[in-house]
Amino acid sequence: MRHLADNLLSLVIPTIVVLHLFLAPFTKVEESFNIQATHDVLTHGIPWTRNREQAGCYLREHYDHLTFTGPVPRTFVGPLVLAGASWPSLRVGAGLGGALRGQLIGKTVCRLLRDDQERASHWEDADVRITIARAVLGLYNAYCMVSFRNGVQKAFGRNAANWYTIFQASQFHIMYYSSRTLPNFFAFGLTTLAMRDLLPHAIRSPASRSSRRRYQFALTLLTIAGIVFRSEIAVLLACHTLYLCLQPHISLPLSSIIPAGLLGALIGLGLTIPIDSFFWQKFPLWPELTGFIYNIISKQSLNWGTQPWHFYFTSALPRLLFNPFVYQICIPFALSIPILRWSALDICLPNILFLTIYSFQPHKEWRFVIYIIPPFLAVASAGASWIWTRRSKSFVYRVLSLSLVASTLASFMASFGMLAVSRLNYPGADALNRLHILAGNDTGIVKVHMDTLACMTGVTRFMEKQPPSLEDEGAFWVYDKTEDEQKLLDPLFWQGFDYALAENPKRVIGSWQVLETVEGFAGVGILRPGEGKKDINQDFKLLRKSGWKSDGLGELLGTWGEVVMWKLEDLMRRYVTRGWWLRMKMEPRIRILRKQREGGWGLGGEV
Repeated sequence: MRHLADNLLSLVIPTIVVLHLFLAPFTKVEESFNIQATHDVLTHGIPWTRNREQAGCYLREHYDHLTFTGPVPRTFVGPLVLAGASWPSLRVGAGLGGALRGQLIGKTVCRLLRDDQERASHWEDADVRITIARAVLGLYNAYCMVSFRNGVQKAFGRNAANWYTIFQASQFHIMYYSSRTLPNFFAFGLTTLAMRDLLPHAIRSPASRSSRRRYQFALTLLTIAGIVFRSEIAVLLACHTLYLCLQPHISLPLSSIIPAGLLGALIGLGLTIPIDSFFWQKFPLWPELTGFIYNIISKQSLNWGTQPWHFYFTSALPRLLFNPFVYQICIPFALSIPILRWSALDICLPNILFLTIYSFQPHKEWRFVIYIIPPFLAVASAGASWIWTRRSKSFVYRVLSLSLVASTLASFMASFGMLAVSRLNYPGADALNRLHILAGNDTGIVKVHMDTLACMTGVTRFMEKQPPSLEDEGAFWVYDKTEDEQKLLDPLFWQGFDYALAENPKRVIGSWQVLETVEGFAGVGILRPGEGKKDINQDFKLLRKSGWKSDGLGELLGTWGEVVMWKLEDLMRRYVTRGWWLRMKMEPRIRILRKQREGGWGLGGEV
């Protein structure tokens, strides 16, 4: 029964990752390259041809990255693997049929609303591609975290492993971003598996043959991750290699270190150079080396801002660990207990060294050091286990145990509060979904321009409508993301569009009508008891009455997420906060504009 309970508890991690995905299904600009590349591989395939010119023409015509190149090239290894891993699920989904998928999800929402079942028909033909692709990445990272949890159990015992699961699940950033296609989270799974093999083992000597094999495998994984995905992992690799080599009770010999590094380099370079040289049509190309030269050697990363030296220690690390009890009590406790101290130091010291060295880089972001969070949580879980198992032995331990439970519950609540805020930051995706609904009866060629803010806040190629079949009379949609200021100031440029998604309508030249305004997050306000109560069923009926319907999984999940959040808010206000609540303030972000033709349409306001 204990093993069953432990296994069920470990499922909390993938469950919360998927919950974050479903409640916040859209992506932002930081994820754009990898999500667009995954779309292009899935949609257009790979041009298998020996003729380099033909392959280049095909890539320029169908792929997004050669038009919107960005400051440095990024690797296609992650998107290629993600597309390949997602493809079988997409084929199964296509075989089941969109109508069946839509009916099943629609009925779930209807039951949640306790309303009639007829509206389930409005969930047909949901576009699941982006959700499946992100789910594959999220579940892969969740698997790596569960595998790390098993390593914690071998190092510190069952209770510590369970506390690691709870700490990790209650932390916001990793749970929210695990399914997001940032390069760091393509690397995160590999680094987490490496960190698992660098954990101490309770019943094996660090110098044993099996331990050395684990260390070698860890160094190989870190080498691959650093070469293919993120160059800062090279610093992490160097710190752990140095520690394993110099620490007397480990003393990993060079005869073990060099083959592990060479194997990782061979695999990493063997993947990234041929794949990326082909997709970028430049040979030889090693994207992470190019990025390192651009950001570090040429110091171009300074253009994105700088932070003080102590940023990672005083800001990033506390935010990533999330629960103050973790870094103020649990980690110091583990370091102070003699039986835990040396194992905790073996975990902490090389990661602190990495954090110290990388702090000399002026441009800092929390995602650059995300790889060291599972090891620090492992040390915290050892301290939490020590406190929890002694809760009945003294008053101090009893108070600490109650504080541990209270802080963890507060972390879960804060994490879901941040999720509620974060899911409101995608007005671009909401605007494009609304446009597809508002223009659902259009035929012929429909051209829409999407401005920079729309493209940065959720719009991806996965959301673009596919061309209609020969039997259909639907519209053929053409999407434009022009950023050139000279073109945007030319009145002739705007004559070719039927619709526009614009942050500032005054920059859209010509006569246009505002069909709808999409809002985005603008802060938090306090609601008193009785204020701002939301009638879920009434709101849903108003949406249906105004002609609203589901149009792709993004719109479906957005609405489903709203229903869930409304329900949670209602329950919390009724039974926990006695009517008090924090309500998100919204402000107009993107206008949906339609070109005004002769005679006019009489909808919306004129620009």
